[in-house]
Amino acid sequence: MMQPSSDTPSTGTASGGPGGALSGRLRVPGDKSISHRALLISALAVGESCADGCLESDDVLATRACLQTLGVDILRTAPGSYRIHGVGTHGLAPPDGILDCGNSGTAARLLAGVLAGHAFPAVLTGDASLRRRPMRRVIDPLEAMGAEFSTAEGGRLPMTVTGTDDLLPATWTSAVASAQVKTCVLLAGLHASGTTTVVEPRQSRDHGERMLRGFGAAVSARAVDDGLAVSVEGNASLRPTAIAVPGDVSSAAFPLVATLLTDGSDLELEGVGVNPTRTGILDALRAMGADIEEERVEGAGTEPIANLRVRGRGGRLRAVDLGPEYAPRTIDEYPALAMAAACAEGVSRFRGLGELRVKESDRLETLRAGLQAAGVSARIQGDDLLIEGTSRPRGGVRIDSSLDHRIAMAFLVLGTACAAPIEVTGAATIRTSWPAFGEAMRQLGAAIDTGAAAA
Repeated sequence: MMQPSSDTPSTGTASGGPGGALSGRLRVPGDKSISHRALLISALAVGESCADGCLESDDVLATRACLQTLGVDILRTAPGSYRIHGVGTHGLAPPDGILDCGNSGTAARLLAGVLAGHAFPAVLTGDASLRRRPMRRVIDPLEAMGAEFSTAEGGRLPMTVTGTDDLLPATWTSAVASAQVKTCVLLAGLHASGTTTVVEPRQSRDHGERMLRGFGAAVSARAVDDGLAVSVEGNASLRPTAIAVPGDVSSAAFPLVATLLTDGSDLELEGVGVNPTRTGILDALRAMGADIEEERVEGAGTEPIANLRVRGRGGRLRAVDLGPEYAPRTIDEYPALAMAAACAEGVSRFRGLGELRVKESDRLETLRAGLQAAGVSARIQGDDLLIEGTSRPRGGVRIDSSLDHRIAMAFLVLGTACAAPIEVTGAATIRTSWPAFGEAMRQLGAAIDTGAAAA
């Protein structure tokens, strides 16, 4: 019987309340999705790669620790900078312990793809929140390729992955547009003989494909009747490279929305990743009336980067109706976007948000319940979230973040636009994506106090 890891409690109470205008310049932390992939793909190259600007959050540090347990030498040379001595696509060593992914679904799912091509058993687990999240969506394609799995009830962690040296190429049609599923299968495909293809109904974020090409993998994409097909050639030998990780647009969403909700605010965000598969939040906010300027940064590598300037609207935003095509480009930013809708004029409708049910929490229900408690009318219809905005939400409530970092940050931001502060419990989980969130927001002028919950 596999035993789960001991949990580090994600406790702590934080508060966000009304204050003055936000102003200044801010460099948000490195992109979490790209940081995970930088470490993982560098580990599969032959030779030493450099990664700069990596996010140093609990989630990314969990990926680093798991790779070190698998025999990869990773040296931290400066804050956010690492040298990774890659061992090749078949070079990982059997672990001498359980691989603890903490709260990171990205770490667990992407590592499963890498381990599928190694002929030894490895146990993946995580904290209580991660152990509730479904893994079947990566188990099924990897089993079709020849890997074996043993899991807790319902296809959840802890799970043992037993890979093989004879992994089979496959064509896998994913029911959802998921970058984690896509990257997992493509990483497994590096170890197979032949072409492995993932077909998804809509394009999800493409950081994995971009980075694999940068390491020399043969990756192609083409439109098909059922969506987009992405392929990788197996038996790959990856060359080491240097990676510059841009700022995380998912983190940038929170100061962006906080600025828009405060009249007279003026904020510049430096070096933010503006990959078109991730910028649904910017398109949505502009559709709501946001004043966001974008200045591209040249010579930024495979990922497009820009400096953003946003000016406060004092809550003078208009409601928006976003179709399901927005979901793959905006899925992690809906908590922040929901706070903008809470202060907008009219009823906003966000369609096709079924994926929010299987994040760190059931974000769809957690958003609805939290907004209702804060005095904002919100309801769920099927997989749609409807929010009727109000110029100044009541606030004055305590909201349980359900151990979800984005829920915690979102409601702290909403508190800055409310008549009375909002308290958020479980706020220590913020460190999984932005350890210095509280400090950064206070320096801009926001009345957000994370105390001991996060820096």
